[in-house]
Amino acid sequence: MRDRVAPRDRHRAREAALQMLYEWEVGRFEPAEVAAAYWLTERAGGGVPPAVRARAEALALGTIGRVSAIDPLISACADNWRLERMAAVDRAILRLAVFELQRSGDVPHAVVIDEALELARTFSTDDAVRFVNGVLDAVRLRLEAAPEGNGESGM
Repeated sequence: MRDRVAPRDRHRAREAALQMLYEWEVGRFEPAEVAAAYWLTERAGGGVPPAVRARAEALALGTIGRVSAIDPLISACADNWRLERMAAVDRAILRLAVFELQRSGDVPHAVVIDEALELARTFSTDDAVRFVNGVLDAVRLRLEAAPEGNGESGM
């Protein structure tokens, strides 16, 4: 997913990916329908550069494809919180960020976490920002401590 997309456009891609993930879970869309449904309903969809659309789709579909590996990691790092008790938008933010954190070397961990916090500020609550920060910091520490090649830190 390395490309020459500007930071502002990478943020736009993450916002779109987050919304696709939310639609996938709440709207019960099939993964193959997520991107198409999103761009149909997104007013600015036609004005989004192809690189941004491609990045958003890769993030959303990549996250969906790895959700069975991502969710246990979130659960292990979310003290006293069951995944199903989390707000759907917060769960989507965490899933997206964990997917990016697991892509070793793609984006620095600090950037991924900062972007997740921005998404939480935009789409959720102040309490969610603190919660997302705590969970992602625990995930980051776990991934950084994992031995190379165990499948937890890579794709």
